[in-house]
Amino acid sequence: MSLKPELAFLNGRSVMARLMREKQWAGTPFGPPQEWPQSLRSVVDLMLGSAFPMFVAWGPNLNTLYNDAYGEIMGAKHPDGLGKPFLEIWHEISEDLQPLARRAMGGEAFYMENLPLRMSRHGYEEDTWFTFSWSPVLDESGRIAGMYCACTETTRMVLAEQHLRAREGWLQSLFDQSPGFAAVVRGQDHVFEMANEAYYRVTGNRELVGKALAEALPEVREQGFIDRLDSVYKSGVPFVGRSYPITMNKGLNAPNYEAYVDFMYQPLRDAAGRVQGIFIQGHDVTEQHHAQQALREADQQKDEFLATLAHELRNPLAPLRSAAHILSAPGVSDETRARATEVISRQVGHMSHLLDDLIDIARITQRRLSLKKQLVEVGAVVDAAFEAARPLAEAKKHKLTAHVTNRSVRLMVDPVRMTQVLSNLLNNATKYTDPGGSIDLNVGACDGALRFTVSDNGIGLTQSALKTMFVMFAQEKAALERSEGGLGIGLALVKGLVELHGGTVSASSEGLGRGSRFVVTIPTAGTAAEQPAAAVAAEAGRAEPEATASRLVLLADDNQDASDLMAELLRMCGHIVHTARNGTEAAEMALRHKPDVLVLDIGMPGLNGYEVAQQVRAQPWGANPLIIAATGWGQEQDRQKATQAGFDLHLTKPFDPRMLTDIIAQRGR
Repeated sequence: MSLKPELAFLNGRSVMARLMREKQWAGTPFGPPQEWPQSLRSVVDLMLGSAFPMFVAWGPNLNTLYNDAYGEIMGAKHPDGLGKPFLEIWHEISEDLQPLARRAMGGEAFYMENLPLRMSRHGYEEDTWFTFSWSPVLDESGRIAGMYCACTETTRMVLAEQHLRAREGWLQSLFDQSPGFAAVVRGQDHVFEMANEAYYRVTGNRELVGKALAEALPEVREQGFIDRLDSVYKSGVPFVGRSYPITMNKGLNAPNYEAYVDFMYQPLRDAAGRVQGIFIQGHDVTEQHHAQQALREADQQKDEFLATLAHELRNPLAPLRSAAHILSAPGVSDETRARATEVISRQVGHMSHLLDDLIDIARITQRRLSLKKQLVEVGAVVDAAFEAARPLAEAKKHKLTAHVTNRSVRLMVDPVRMTQVLSNLLNNATKYTDPGGSIDLNVGACDGALRFTVSDNGIGLTQSALKTMFVMFAQEKAALERSEGGLGIGLALVKGLVELHGGTVSASSEGLGRGSRFVVTIPTAGTAAEQPAAAVAAEAGRAEPEATASRLVLLADDNQDASDLMAELLRMCGHIVHTARNGTEAAEMALRHKPDVLVLDIGMPGLNGYEVAQQVRAQPWGANPLIIAATGWGQEQDRQKATQAGFDLHLTKPFDPRMLTDIIAQRGR
């Protein structure tokens, strides 16, 4: 049935058009629809014909008409809200809406985006967001009779954005809190998109984001890093750098500093799989690098020491063999026999001295050397030291002098060991001073202690020698040419004995050719250093080496017998050990357990050892573990390939199991 012309604006098929036609408007502020002003009819006609949520609030009480889409927004307030005052319908948010209604009724047309409102439309309160367009509606006389609003609910969009921002914030927080430095660069010019706090610290808090790496960090242009980035960007293959040298500065006009870094370049791909950028992650391993370098130097010094030991032990064998042959020959004269016996006695004494030094240094290192302390006068100790040192000094025509302020001052020391300290220093000075030199021993009191100073006018010491001369196996190269036998552990032995007495030892020199000066300080009797000899000996005997820290170790080898035996050995050393029978299992267990140490065979089923190492190094924690290759492949190219795959060490089978336990023990300190 068609409506009268004046009601044609309600002639629609929408639910709200039907409800408006059926509603009894008489007695409402609107009155019968046929009497509604043309301006209201036009707005209602526009509103009912739109699929966009709209409402019109009319008259002094802002009674509300709305379309189907807005009815869905109203929830349980629909359809009872039809014709009711706008602020009554939305009473729970009236304080939010009143200022907006006043603006529209005041003649202002305006737009609001994502307005937050705490609404109650389904029987409970909920947070919602809306985007509105508010406009005043004029009647035929040109006066403002109501307001018109088109709106859309943006709750889902806002919540999604909030969730995304929260996730981005969480990821950024993880990124910033990463223990190592990290950054993301985009494009073929490697423009910084983001960097964490550690990266900013490493680069001196310079401006990075939005700049190409070559522009932001010009000092690295010629150091190979940009070439590596280019290669990863073009090939899509990750790169892992181990203990890589880098020269950096902390900003403009700041001095350069040398560092070493472990780092990884991981390509970032778009949905189509194309490389769009690179994730940079790494750690400053300068201290670890220097520590490993020191270990390598210590190993070299140890090798040199063993070579010296072999030489020094082999030297007496020739005269001993000759003397033995002479003694066994018939018709040897008494004079010849005496000379041979003297040779044997002298060479045996030399070997005995070498062995005594070795035993002493071993006991000191293991903290098992017992001191037999007693009260002795300093004069007696000096006399004994001079008696031991005088023959060598006289042989080289040195002038050997002593200056003791008070010979009767008493020390609580082991007299034999204290004599050994001073005679070692005097003999050392004698060896490295040209014939006719001067060696002086001065003894004086200083702050409750006695200071023994041995000075010479010999070959002197370099600064590098001063740093290492009391270290086990260290010998100054310039001094080797003048060495007259011995193992080069005398100064390490001196340091150990002095420290057992609660004292200190130091060395100084003005340079090569300008002599040396050694100072030993020992507490005098009556100070805190005085203890009963038995107590000192007992304490020294109880001292034990440091315990090795327990580490989490993953062994991967397809030889079950070898793996099981090695695992049992490591468990006996206090380590926690997991074993894998193939590369795939090893990679899975590494991800699950994040071990401190991985010992990987190379030729394994599934993934080989190189692939397992690369997967581990590609993890956020992958720079931390010690990864050791245990393989029968021992050529130089095999070692290089292992290093490129991310291995720290390469052990060639069969190797001494103690070598592995020592490496892991060193890692635990």
